[in-house]
Amino acid sequence: MTASDPPQPDRTPTGGHMLSRQRTVLSLGSNLGDRLDNLQEAIDALFDAPGLTFVALSPVYETAPWGGIEQPDFLNVVVMAETRIPPETLLERVLSIEDAMRRERVIHWGPRTLDIDIVTFGDVVSDDPDLTLPHPHAHERAFVLVPWADIDPGAVLPGRGAVADLVAAVGTADVTLRGELILQPPA
Repeated sequence: MTASDPPQPDRTPTGGHMLSRQRTVLSLGSNLGDRLDNLQEAIDALFDAPGLTFVALSPVYETAPWGGIEQPDFLNVVVMAETRIPPETLLERVLSIEDAMRRERVIHWGPRTLDIDIVTFGDVVSDDPDLTLPHPHAHERAFVLVPWADIDPGAVLPGRGAVADLVAAVGTADVTLRGELILQPPA
């Protein structure tokens, strides 16, 4: 870029600046292959690189697929972390992990080896089409809300309200605790 080139827009919700410490909530799911191993590998990968500090990991839940596509049930967890990296940098990490685990994006809401969604990033609200925050469907998804409420009973989904109230609204019929399935927090 030369001095005469116009400045490039910064599309990050934070203007591309290093953030103060932010709490982020991530939802992970898998319904292809060794689902539990896929989740463990993803958790390990998320925290292998610098920038994320582990806070909490929910129990494992088995859930019916969301979106009306016939497919196997998912295993789902929610991870909470703290970070100073911008949300778009976290998104790049998430997409890289999904790609490394051979996630294929063939059918919208279709089966996948791994799905990682950034549910919230502090109080950041963004309608950027590449990273909408908070996640636009989180308030409708028991597979996000139930495990999140387990690790943070007082959680609030910005713009939607208390997670516990959202759980009551969506119900828990399609979410089954799998207490015998154990994931290890990152080392």
